[in-house]
Amino acid sequence: MALQDVCKWQSPDTQGPSPHLPRAGGWAVPRGCDPQTFLQIHGPRLAHGTTTLAFRFRHGVIAAADTRSSCGSYVACPASCKVIPVHQHLLGTTSGTSADCATWYRVLQRELRLRELREGQLPSVASAAKLLSAMMSRYRGLDLCVATALCGWDRSGPMLFYVYSDGTRLQGDIFSVGSGSPYAYGVLDRGYRYDMSTQEAYALARCAVAHATHRDAYSGGSVDLFHVRESGWEQVSRSDACVLYMELQKLLEPEPEEDASHAHPEPATAHRAAEERELSVGPGEMTPGDSRMPAGTETV
Repeated sequence: MALQDVCKWQSPDTQGPSPHLPRAGGWAVPRGCDPQTFLQIHGPRLAHGTTTLAFRFRHGVIAAADTRSSCGSYVACPASCKVIPVHQHLLGTTSGTSADCATWYRVLQRELRLRELREGQLPSVASAAKLLSAMMSRYRGLDLCVATALCGWDRSGPMLFYVYSDGTRLQGDIFSVGSGSPYAYGVLDRGYRYDMSTQEAYALARCAVAHATHRDAYSGGSVDLFHVRESGWEQVSRSDACVLYMELQKLLEPEPEEDASHAHPEPATAHRAAEERELSVGPGEMTPGDSRMPAGTETV
């Protein structure tokens, strides 16, 4: 007996809209228009920004990000999560259009799961970065905006890759993406060391994101901190960015100076000391600090 008769199952309508992504060049634009030119002219002009960072050290990979999702001058969500887990040993930071980032991470999760079922093991971080780069490069020029840092631990140890929607793929030790990245790079370049301890790495990541949220108008909310270890990733903390910045400022405040009356003598005391010195020296003698010529010396 047919499956349709037993389970009352109907085959899906193949003529309806497909749940999968369209093929490259298959976007609905007016005839005779180049897709890239059409999107540049008629596409939305919405400014968006964020601050995400990731760095690799001897105890794993640290990923941190703010939680403010902005759309122009409008804060769409003050508590969004910009660090998305892919599987137990891989996660990524997201910067760009929120819908594009969420969509492509779901696609990446699906493809990595299928490859794990076929091969019996999870692909390496480098393979995941190469796969994501190859998939997004087919949509180059179609206003896709995804900038991510893939953080993971595989058989080679802690690994970090930067992937952009135009197909760019870079491997490195430090990456910061978003409108607040110049401020975050300033803190990271000053305090980063590969052999730092775990607590030093946590403090460095929090400090970098907190300073970036203070200077960048499009970043704010809270600071999410994740750590990828050999055993898997874990979320370390979520701290309020404003409170964290104020705590850091208190730690950097100098100690109060000593009383000025103890550091410098009073003018009257200094004047009396000068008078006593002049009385102790005879009228025809010169002191080492006196540059005046004696009265009995003739000038030429």
